[in-house]
Amino acid sequence: MRRSRKTGMSPALAGALALIVICTGVFLGFSKDVPIIGKRFELRAVFESANSIRKGSPVRIAGVNIGKVKAVASKEGTSMAVVTLEITDQGLPIHRDATAKIRPRIFLEGNFFVDLKPGSPQAPVLDSGDSIEVSQTATPVQLDQVLTALQDDTRSDLKAVLDVLGNALTDEPTTEQDAQADRDTRGETAAESFNDTLVDAGPAQKATAIVSEAFLGEQPEQDIQRLIKGLGNATEGLSRNDVALKDLVSNLNTTMAAFASEEGNLRSTIRELPGTLETANGALTELNETFPPLRAFAREILPGVRETPATIAASFPWIEQTRRLLGENELRGLARRLSSSTTDLARLVDRSLELLPQTELVSRCLSDVILPTGDGVITDEFTTGTPNYKEFWHTMVALAGEGQNFDGNGQYVRLQPGGGASSVSFGDQGTAGSKLFGNAFEENLGARPKKPPRKPPYDTGTPCFKQTLPNLNGPWAAKADFGVDSSRALTSTIRRAAK
Repeated sequence: MRRSRKTGMSPALAGALALIVICTGVFLGFSKDVPIIGKRFELRAVFESANSIRKGSPVRIAGVNIGKVKAVASKEGTSMAVVTLEITDQGLPIHRDATAKIRPRIFLEGNFFVDLKPGSPQAPVLDSGDSIEVSQTATPVQLDQVLTALQDDTRSDLKAVLDVLGNALTDEPTTEQDAQADRDTRGETAAESFNDTLVDAGPAQKATAIVSEAFLGEQPEQDIQRLIKGLGNATEGLSRNDVALKDLVSNLNTTMAAFASEEGNLRSTIRELPGTLETANGALTELNETFPPLRAFAREILPGVRETPATIAASFPWIEQTRRLLGENELRGLARRLSSSTTDLARLVDRSLELLPQTELVSRCLSDVILPTGDGVITDEFTTGTPNYKEFWHTMVALAGEGQNFDGNGQYVRLQPGGGASSVSFGDQGTAGSKLFGNAFEENLGARPKKPPRKPPYDTGTPCFKQTLPNLNGPWAAKADFGVDSSRALTSTIRRAAK
């Protein structure tokens, strides 16, 4: 009897397999996850607001889907949100400086997605479970937020600002404004002056690019990272010290107000800035040239620096001797004994404050009036061309010679009286009407200077050094006419000489 072979599976088995395949396909289609692969890479991103992102929203890098939003939760104690991102291997690695932005999808797609930038290759790599801080995330601005910001008052203020800005750019300057403006901008509107600046924009941008490139430092990645890290530390420190930050803002406001009050001086300073910078460039160039010899000097001074400890050690005996010199038996005791005279010395200094101005007046009187007067030359019939002060001392020498003790009679000036053909009246003598007459060998020529008709003015309110220099050859120095006055002067002179 022949055995029949089985040609296919039973209908029940086929139905079960079909049901399993359908369920698996539906699960994968909705969950977009394969359980056998295991746990995927998860990354947390902190946003200021996550009201526009939902669970299951795509995560993209350069427009390519590399994951999805797994969960959205609020950050404890804050108004911020923590979005958990599930990243496939296609989107790895993610670096420490990665950024995340919530961006709207196209109109037909609807909703939003997370635009992830993985960061620079030089930065450390994030592990699964790490977080992107809020300083590296951003949320989109919604249309309703824009419309809410532009309320009626805001729109009116914006319109007023635009009107004022338009007038400021197109109004012709006044004469007073032109007087305070730079010469190159006089007679031009603000818009015309702004157009003129575009001519110099090319060289200025080139110089700005050079400066910006210099700001990158010698190691751009590390320098910028250190700068950002330092700025972050400074910002964190300011956030911890809000009182100090408030004082800083207040002081900055005061400083800006002071600058505003000195607007004219600040404008003048800015005008002088180009020349100053040009001079500074030359100075910096010369300073740069001094660095090589300075480095050479630093190398040469190293042996001396190495000898400094030995020099200090050798100075200890001298310091010991100096300490003894300053001891009680030496300078300290002497200083204590001299301290008693300090009071008198202080009093002397105090009195000298009154004496010195008077001494200065006397010195200026001597240098500005008396000495120039002595340097003058008297031009009369007996003139010798010798300065006045020299003739005075010549007279003193002659009188000393006339009065020397050569005959034991003492220091007297001796005169030899005699007669002559010329009669001279010596004026009243003793009793009323009694006159004395004498004879002279020659006729009396007069007296110099003549007796002034009035007392010369004496100004006590003007310092001596400001007085007018006397004119030795002026009217006050004229020769007196022959007469009784001259006779009296001559008689008086003779009598004084005889005594």
